[in-house]
Amino acid sequence: MSQWFNICKSEDLAPNSGICAQFESQQVAIFFCQRNQDLYAVSNFDPIAQANVISRGIIGSTQGETYVASPLYKQRFNLKTGVCLDLPEHVLKTYAVRIEAEHVQLQSIG
Repeated sequence: MSQWFNICKSEDLAPNSGICAQFESQQVAIFFCQRNQDLYAVSNFDPIAQANVISRGIIGSTQGETYVASPLYKQRFNLKTGVCLDLPEHVLKTYAVRIEAEHVQLQSIG
């Protein structure tokens, strides 16, 4: 059974930048892409830099895919799949995310 949990208010999101939230004992980076009005949630832990910094990254797009560039070594991670575009052996965990009644929500599976 899955449940949705309120993480923050939608007004807490800044267009084209990330915020960090604690969810199920993990740091999650949440991004709102203003260009396509999409919401993304990925692990905040950069597996290359070994640091919780992804929420401070810069979002962009290439070939129609939205990514976040890590603020430390600049590797780009696809925000839908979590796969690193530069080193595909590295993958960020992705989370189901939505806005419901002005709250940003993440889904817990199980």
